[in-house]
Amino acid sequence: MTQKELRPRRHHGTDRFSDRLRKRRASLSPSLLNVLDYIDGNRHAVLGKSALEIGFAAGTSDATVIRAIQTLGFQGLVDLKDTLEAWLGETDSPVEKLASTATEIGRNTDAAIDFVIADQSHAIQAMSTDRNRAAMAKAVGLLRGARRIGLFGMQASGILASYAARIFQRHGFPSYALNASGILLAEELLEMQSGDVLVMLAQSRAHRESQTVIAEAQRLSVPIIMLLGREDSVLCKDAAVVLIVPRAKRDQFALHAPALVTLEAMALALASVEPDRTLASLQRLVDLRGQIRPTRR
Repeated sequence: MTQKELRPRRHHGTDRFSDRLRKRRASLSPSLLNVLDYIDGNRHAVLGKSALEIGFAAGTSDATVIRAIQTLGFQGLVDLKDTLEAWLGETDSPVEKLASTATEIGRNTDAAIDFVIADQSHAIQAMSTDRNRAAMAKAVGLLRGARRIGLFGMQASGILASYAARIFQRHGFPSYALNASGILLAEELLEMQSGDVLVMLAQSRAHRESQTVIAEAQRLSVPIIMLLGREDSVLCKDAAVVLIVPRAKRDQFALHAPALVTLEAMALALASVEPDRTLASLQRLVDLRGQIRPTRR
């Protein structure tokens, strides 16, 4: 696909941010206007930044950022991001993301390697924080006592959900994947029962499928372990445990290795606290394989 085939982004609905900024511009102080002009000119970047990071980029404090946002009538940073996302489109096109990343790399193999290394290094550093370590310990405690483990993911994350379900199953923890889209997901959800624990590979926005999965988990009192890319995601409020797994910048092609690494760490941690159960399951797996394909002597 050539650059000429990449069509400009189609914006959705009314640009409420620009409308409010235009109407209030004359009454804003220079410091507040500086923040809002930065946000207006860096909308994609803002979607992936905290108030502190926005303030640093704009040369001011996080308190000034929040005050500027509220001056335009937004409740806070999350409300602003939801508004910007709605205008930019529910999600960025993978074509646009790949085009942005490819342009940054510039047909340079070394740059591609550096991009991947930087992205994974950032994710691994995030995983090793005290917050994520505590969250992982709590998640393993929930999984250890689960009747079954459900893993939810859509599209590429759905493939990871299937893989993780197989790993947990091999380790002696009955598991299933919830990764169908549309009404087919309803059939999969019939598998979820009270006593299960749900692991959700979710993005920052609550789409219809994820909302349905959350509602069903809540109806069955199934605790949810969320793997999220942002600490300010609206999905945090529905989770018993949140693991922050940062992905690429919003306007760059997203790599899925961070989520995969987190799931494998979770599976290994679970096996380490239940070694007898895991070893017995793996031994049974070896025995069954031997019956299917006997070892030649």
